[in-house]
Amino acid sequence: MKFNTTVVCSLGFSLCFLLCCRFFVNRVNSYVLTNCTIENTRNITINMKVLCSQRNLESIPNDIPSKVRFLDISYNYISKIKIFDLKFLTTLKVLNMCSNIISHIDDGAFSDLVALQVLNLDENKLTCLSGHMFQGLGNLLVLTLSENYITTITRSSVQSLYSLKEAVLKINRLRDIEHVTPIFHLPNLQTLDISGNLFDSFQSSKISKSTSVRRLDVSYNTLKIFSITDNVFPDLQTLHLSYCGPHENGSMDWDIPDSHFLRNVSDLHLSHIHMSAEMMSMVLRSLNSSLVNLTLNDQVEYKLKTLVDEACHIPTLRTVHLKENNISKDMLQSCTQVTEMDLSDSDTIELSELFFRSMKYLRILSLRSNRLRSIPNVLKNLATLEVLNLSGNMISRLDCLDLDNLTRLTELYLQINYISIIEECFFQDMGALNILYLYNNKIFTLNGAFKKGLVNLESLNLKHNYLRSIEGEFENLPSLKHLDLSFNDIYLMKGAFEDLATLTTLDLSSCGILDLGKSLTALNALKTLNVSHNSMGFEDFRENNIQINPPFSNLSSLEHLVMDYQSTFYLPSDYLQGLKSLLTLSAQNFHFNSLDPETFAHTPNLISLDISKNDLSKNDFTEHSLKLFKLIPNLEKLYMSECGLPSLDFIFLVERNIFKKDNEVSLSSLPALTFLDVQGNPFSCDCSNAFFIQWAKSNSQTQVVEAYQYLCKYPKDLKGSKLLDLDTRPCFVDSGFFYYISTASLVILTLLGAFIYHLLRWQVVYAYYLFQAYLYDAKRKKHCVPYQFDAFISYNAHDEPWVKGELLPELEEGQGWKLCLHHRDFQPGKSIIDNITDAIYGSRKTISVISHRYLESEWCSREIQMASFRLFDEQKDVLILVFLEEIPDQQLSPYHRMRRLVKKSTYLSWPKAGDHTGVFWHKLRMALETKDCPAEENPILTGVEMP
Repeated sequence: MKFNTTVVCSLGFSLCFLLCCRFFVNRVNSYVLTNCTIENTRNITINMKVLCSQRNLESIPNDIPSKVRFLDISYNYISKIKIFDLKFLTTLKVLNMCSNIISHIDDGAFSDLVALQVLNLDENKLTCLSGHMFQGLGNLLVLTLSENYITTITRSSVQSLYSLKEAVLKINRLRDIEHVTPIFHLPNLQTLDISGNLFDSFQSSKISKSTSVRRLDVSYNTLKIFSITDNVFPDLQTLHLSYCGPHENGSMDWDIPDSHFLRNVSDLHLSHIHMSAEMMSMVLRSLNSSLVNLTLNDQVEYKLKTLVDEACHIPTLRTVHLKENNISKDMLQSCTQVTEMDLSDSDTIELSELFFRSMKYLRILSLRSNRLRSIPNVLKNLATLEVLNLSGNMISRLDCLDLDNLTRLTELYLQINYISIIEECFFQDMGALNILYLYNNKIFTLNGAFKKGLVNLESLNLKHNYLRSIEGEFENLPSLKHLDLSFNDIYLMKGAFEDLATLTTLDLSSCGILDLGKSLTALNALKTLNVSHNSMGFEDFRENNIQINPPFSNLSSLEHLVMDYQSTFYLPSDYLQGLKSLLTLSAQNFHFNSLDPETFAHTPNLISLDISKNDLSKNDFTEHSLKLFKLIPNLEKLYMSECGLPSLDFIFLVERNIFKKDNEVSLSSLPALTFLDVQGNPFSCDCSNAFFIQWAKSNSQTQVVEAYQYLCKYPKDLKGSKLLDLDTRPCFVDSGFFYYISTASLVILTLLGAFIYHLLRWQVVYAYYLFQAYLYDAKRKKHCVPYQFDAFISYNAHDEPWVKGELLPELEEGQGWKLCLHHRDFQPGKSIIDNITDAIYGSRKTISVISHRYLESEWCSREIQMASFRLFDEQKDVLILVFLEEIPDQQLSPYHRMRRLVKKSTYLSWPKAGDHTGVFWHKLRMALETKDCPAEENPILTGVEMP
């Protein structure tokens, strides 16, 4: 029987494969990220937003999904953008890298961002724009570089930005307009912000040719002169020069010899500019034919009167901003054409009746954040007014005639006042009103204020007041769509919403409501309802068979329901009855500690569920989780953070079988899930979470938000370690299968060992010593070690008399050879096998004295095995066989190689008793004298057979 080593190797490989395939899992693109999260948005694969802000990152993460559209890496510690950091992000449209410490960007670092449209590099440490920094950004539209240390901009750095429309370089260290010319000359640039730099002059001659800029901001620079002597801004519409001019004494000069150079400027900002009143008047006169919007905030009084008088003579002017100016009554009496006036933040305003009467085209009036204690009578004359903002004053009551004649008013803002009384007739002539804001006042009762006039009102905001009862207050608001009553103390809502057939949004949060009862039954069109932060509580009446009237039974159109933070301890199974169109449900901190399997039976279309911050640690999900989640198969987002859940395996419906298809953990109970938030639970780092860990790492559909940050609480020795770092492979081992494989392997190895010992013992031993000899020979050749002896004598101790009496005297004393004998020349303390190896390879020849006893000796057999390996390896006649006795072939069988040698080659035999020995010694001397060169015909052995 012949042994095939290939069979053994194949068998071993198969056994290893069977043991390893148990743990093999196909790698897929995981949805969970190590240092970032994917924003929870609908159609996440189409408009993916990856958020890595404030993560203490020192480099850009390498697991950013290639299909990302929006990437935020702001507020980290990234110092360099390397050429491979943003590779393959070919669909990225918005990149926010502000508030890092970036000081260097490799050329070509953005070359793969072919779809990028917005790049934010604000608040970094860039000092210059040079090289080919923005290579590849041919589709970039917006580039912001505010609050860096930029001093120079080279043409090559921005030449790829041929689509750029907006560039923001404010608060840098640019000193000369000439340094900005590469930006000015971009063919599609429309907006350029270079405010807050170190310019001391602005001269068009340094720009050299016309640009496409429409909005230019050079405010907050110490300009001594603003000079445009060429037609370089033919399309300019908005010019910001606020807070410009020398910081010390002096004023900025205006050098525009031809008003045609700024013929399209319609929006001018001159707040707190260091320029004389005469020069500013000249500026306004030069723009008399085009100016529409003028900002003159924070001016000294003597300037302001001159400027307002000048502004009133601009026929095209429609908007004037005069904040923080201490305006007095006589400054405004001559103005006749202003259509929008903002008098905010002024505490000395005196409203002239003559002034308002002259404003024939006024549409928008803002008197916000002043000290008005009542609505000024002069407003009655503003018959064309459409938007009135009186917020942030000290108005305490609304009387019937306060807004008399304002029949065109569509928006009225009265929030943040001290209003406590509203006369019933206040709104009687406001049939056109659409938006009414009364939040943050002191209203205790409405007194029928909304029963007259407001037939077109669509949005009403009454939050943060002191309302307690709202019986029938909204019955004459047939067009109302949005109603906010939050942060009141409402205890009675009888018939409050009966006639609101068009209402779509209702906010009753933080109103102290104990029971909704039937107050919502008439709201058939309602789509969004917020009843969070109330005190709606339900005891567990199941044992007493007491029925609870579902409060939402008639809200068949409701799509979004928020009922966070209640005081209930039980959620009836039919509580959500009637909500067949519900898409999102938020019940954070509802204080229920269990969920009935039928809870979501009435909400089959639910796509988002938030039950965070409820103590569900005692809920036995394992028994009814299948039914609970099967009722909402369209669920895409599930929030279960801080629910006291040590394990999440209950949401997996998995066949716990090692041969499951694709070896993947599936979430078949929630097939549409794309977002899962389970932060803040006391996770147990054991096999109870094995399926969740494997699924979170491998699934390509659902993002488990912040999964790599989940910490273990149990067991104690793993407390504080990362959940996803747990090795789950032992959790998936089937003990029966493992024992079967182990037992089968042991049996096979035992049989294999017995087979090898019985039939191949000598071959294995022979192979081992050949390997030892090979290693020694390779080492000796490498170091070129010279021979120490002429011949090594390999013999059995029983043949020692012949060796000492015949061989040694003849070869050493008679012929002068240096021989190596084990009893004389082996090194004490060295292993026998090492001594044998040194002796064979340290001698030119090996003389093996063969006898019956020699063949029976273990050490003699090892010596001849090594010597024969050297013979075949070096292809030299290094082995001499001397037979003292005649030995049959069958006794040479354990040494199959020596048997072949004897059959194919010659050898020396010691003469029989009485024969002459001279020829034997002569032939032995000739064998020892043979050169150490390869034989011509592959000789095996030196010597000839004795006759």
